[in-house]
Amino acid sequence: MIWWILGAVLLALVALVIHDRLQTRRAILRNFPIIGHLRYLLEGMGPELRQYILTSNDEERPFSRDERRWIYSSAKGENNTFGFGSDNNMEHTAGYLVVRHSAFPLDPLPGEPRDATPGFSVPCAKVLGEAHGRSRAFRPPSIVNVSAMSFGALSGNAIEAIDLGAAEALSLHNTGEGGVSPHHLLGADLVMQIGTAYFGCRDDSGRFSMERLVDAVAEAPVRALEVKLSQGAKPGLGGLLPGAKVTSVVAAARGITPGVDCKSPSAHREFSDVDSLIEFVERLAERTGLPVGIKSAVGDPVFFTDLAERMRVTGGGPDFVTVDGGEGGTGAAPLVFADHVSLPFLRGFPEVYRAFAREGLADDIVFVGSGRLGLPHRGLAAMALGCDLLAVARETMLTVGCIQAQRCHTGNCPTGVATQRPSRERGLVVSDKAPKVARYIATLRQDLLRLARACGEPHPGFVHSGQVAVLSDPRTTIDLTTLAGYDAPTWGRPGEDQRAALAACWSPMGVQPTGPGHDAGSDAG
Repeated sequence: MIWWILGAVLLALVALVIHDRLQTRRAILRNFPIIGHLRYLLEGMGPELRQYILTSNDEERPFSRDERRWIYSSAKGENNTFGFGSDNNMEHTAGYLVVRHSAFPLDPLPGEPRDATPGFSVPCAKVLGEAHGRSRAFRPPSIVNVSAMSFGALSGNAIEAIDLGAAEALSLHNTGEGGVSPHHLLGADLVMQIGTAYFGCRDDSGRFSMERLVDAVAEAPVRALEVKLSQGAKPGLGGLLPGAKVTSVVAAARGITPGVDCKSPSAHREFSDVDSLIEFVERLAERTGLPVGIKSAVGDPVFFTDLAERMRVTGGGPDFVTVDGGEGGTGAAPLVFADHVSLPFLRGFPEVYRAFAREGLADDIVFVGSGRLGLPHRGLAAMALGCDLLAVARETMLTVGCIQAQRCHTGNCPTGVATQRPSRERGLVVSDKAPKVARYIATLRQDLLRLARACGEPHPGFVHSGQVAVLSDPRTTIDLTTLAGYDAPTWGRPGEDQRAALAACWSPMGVQPTGPGHDAGSDAG
């Protein structure tokens, strides 16, 4: 009798292994049959266990359990509401953000979908590249876009799922400094990032090649170029992709040798000061016609002061500026750089914005915020400070299966997101994850729009810094206006004449804005 029981148990386990390996919804179970169920069991028991022996819903970092739960449920199209009130310790959490809602909130526009819809676009309030007359200027159709994550750091399946999801959500997909790969060519419009090693646009000696850049732009749906100066995860350092992750496909995309450690220098060789940076940006724009921007974490504020002053004098320079907060983290970094180099976003971004506003250039620049801004309250705070677009990275990784295991730098990601190991990558099924990316982006946009309407504004770009406050201690509340030292609408935010144009594009399938100089469907509008 005992042998019959053991045989039945063994047969059941074999059947479970087969089921787990063949199912496509959960990467953990595909990669770790049977034992992967323990994670979901413990996850289900989490609320009860944490009351007594583990962390609370709001304690884990870099993303708390509440934040991950919101991202996961939004991506899956499940109920992302929370019952029985907030469990955050609001009055005793320094830096706690509070949105100052209006007594007269706005209703949705006629015909506007009530639920998050990937094809419903909430566009940028500015036209990217218009101020400098770029021939391929355009209005980004989504205020939420995918931030820089390279193929090589992320798996091919992860990049494909993100690209397909971004395409469905009408969002831009930043390639990261690893160049354009075949995995980026599934439908999304791209922002091609140019890093210090010039991957994807370098000659045989590793120097920048304009000809190869022009060829890359011609062969892919690239809408803008981003020159990477630094990132929040490791500002002031170059990158390193271990040779084990440099597969033949990664090597082909980057123009390097397979199987060899891939190092990026700390600084660019094409420019060495503000004037040569502006000249490099103008060279890129002239040859490609594309809007060109820069990405930087905030360290020495003199750089941005000098850049803005020289841009006013020369009339050239970046069309957009991506500011990455020190809390940004898609790249592996030494602990001291991750924790103590560069300012966090809410402290650093105002320094950048003020520099351009003082020179009268705030209207000409599209400001992009990055660094844990893929949560509605932080995203709205960024836009209230002057951001026109949000770029999200780790939150997007969570939508394609990341469980915050923090093994990205080892190549042993258990869910197949940050790895080049085929045995792990197979757990990430592109057809299952791509719709989750689209739903997450759509939900974030929808919540930003809801928050703006709660503040009495028709678009998140019109929310100003006085409408978001910070609780600094149990008795003190500080508006972002005081914290930043300016009120964003006074310092060059979009004017009333753009409201009708923006309202015209709030429709299914992301119809472009119409109005003087911005005909529907044109590159400029």
